[in-house]
Amino acid sequence: MTTYVVAGGCFWCLDAVYRRLKGVSKVVSGYTGGASINPTYEEVSTGETGHAEAVKITFDESIIPSDVILDLFFLIHDPTTLNRQGADVGTQYRSAMYYSEDTQRAAFEAAAERAKKHWIDPLTTEVNKLGVFYPAEAYHQDYFNKHPGSGYCSIVIAPKIVKARSAYTTWFKTA
Repeated sequence: MTTYVVAGGCFWCLDAVYRRLKGVSKVVSGYTGGASINPTYEEVSTGETGHAEAVKITFDESIIPSDVILDLFFLIHDPTTLNRQGADVGTQYRSAMYYSEDTQRAAFEAAAERAKKHWIDPLTTEVNKLGVFYPAEAYHQDYFNKHPGSGYCSIVIAPKIVKARSAYTTWFKTA
């Protein structure tokens, strides 16, 4: 099993897409990249902790290639807007990839290079060494599936799922 940690705006969006992929066994929403210890959502949302909202994705490369996981990351968020995704603004919403070993760093950098051809503006995605990953509170885990009718889910997350499924149909679970 392989585990990647990525940040691309609100973690609910990334979580919802990655949970629907074949070969993904676990997705955990959380916080990383900052200095504070055991941050809470309320603290991270101030933008003062240095942490980003991120997801930890565990997947089986014999079922889904790592390039699919990474290329999908660059499809479902805008990696050209510094510290912002749509109406979500602040350093906690930055585009970032956190590697645990040099082979991951190389894979992340290669994915960013591939993504450049799809965007007019330069990428702002950071590639950083993974520090401590703090799981978010329980109510943030699998948020979309628990609250599909909420405004944010139907207006922001659902279109990202549709976009991802359209581009990567082969890799989506059927049920």
